[in-house]
Amino acid sequence: MVKFVECTNCHTTLQLPHGAQSIRCAVCCAVTSGTTGPRRTRLLSYMNNYFPMSVGRTPLAAGQTIQAPSAFGRKRALIIGITYKKTKNELKGCINDANCMKYLLVNRFKFPQDSVLMLTEEERDPYRIPTKHNIRMAMHWLMQGVQSGDSLVFHYSGHGLQQRNYTFDEIDGYDETLCPLDFKTQGMIVDDELNATIVRPLPRGAKLHAIIDACHSGTMLDLPFFCRMDRTGRYAWEDHHPLTGAWKGTSGGEVISFSGCDDHQKSADTDILSKVTSTGAMTFSFIQAIERGHGITYGSILNAIRSFIRSSDSDLGSNIVTSLLTMLITRGSDGFGMRQEPQLTANEPFDVYTRKFSL
Repeated sequence: MVKFVECTNCHTTLQLPHGAQSIRCAVCCAVTSGTTGPRRTRLLSYMNNYFPMSVGRTPLAAGQTIQAPSAFGRKRALIIGITYKKTKNELKGCINDANCMKYLLVNRFKFPQDSVLMLTEEERDPYRIPTKHNIRMAMHWLMQGVQSGDSLVFHYSGHGLQQRNYTFDEIDGYDETLCPLDFKTQGMIVDDELNATIVRPLPRGAKLHAIIDACHSGTMLDLPFFCRMDRTGRYAWEDHHPLTGAWKGTSGGEVISFSGCDDHQKSADTDILSKVTSTGAMTFSFIQAIERGHGITYGSILNAIRSFIRSSDSDLGSNIVTSLLTMLITRGSDGFGMRQEPQLTANEPFDVYTRKFSL
């Protein structure tokens, strides 16, 4: 069985060769024994059994040498698709979204196959089923050993909800949440946790792109800046720093998130756009923007996504995902059938029409 240990110096996760008692870190060259302290035992044990961890790191056997990883080009992605099969909240296109996103990352953006972690109901491994616990562990996996030059992607397709915020760090008074497969019994994953897990630890020189295809997803990562764009393409960055002064930025890295709609809107799960099968409107339109050559800048992508969705707006209105549960947990039936407007948020403002998009 593959075993992982944490470097005692830089805390990079290392794959221990079979039978080896220690390993030299390819990043900082420190030597680490094959044991680990209790602080990381639970997470590393989980990763040892279930998650791939190549991401550009090669285990060293005795006498072997290896060059340190390139400063650029290490890529890793976490893709989550949840359809909530055989429940009243069932969606049709989320696993399609996950599969299409993986294809895009591997074939268009050259992400290594074994550094793309998929969590869907179709996975045979029980630890890759998108439960709350597994999603939490997978997010920690995504952030393990991240360093300057790394490019990370977090994609989620599934239900999103809102709940009352009582810490006064949300402008509209609501936290946004992701709904794991078992959210009815285990609860939801709140935007504060997403921010603390995959945003705040990101180091200088590393970047994370998030694509969130869910209802109420506009500020799902709680990023400090919101790009308010009108239908003509004019935009202004809104400052969404919490009034409490809580830090929602990174540790120097860059985070940019595309989301399916504004916080008060709902996102569509529909076959109207693809004409073949059900997909999330946001995921389908994002991929189409890239494939049709609109992926030059962040502004061109956002405008293309919105254009694709608006072109089918009249049809999408009858396919908006909702449920009695959504209406009860959020603010009732106001906004039912509302058209979605994909959004862009970031940890720092930038010129969306000159900043080139790259993964």
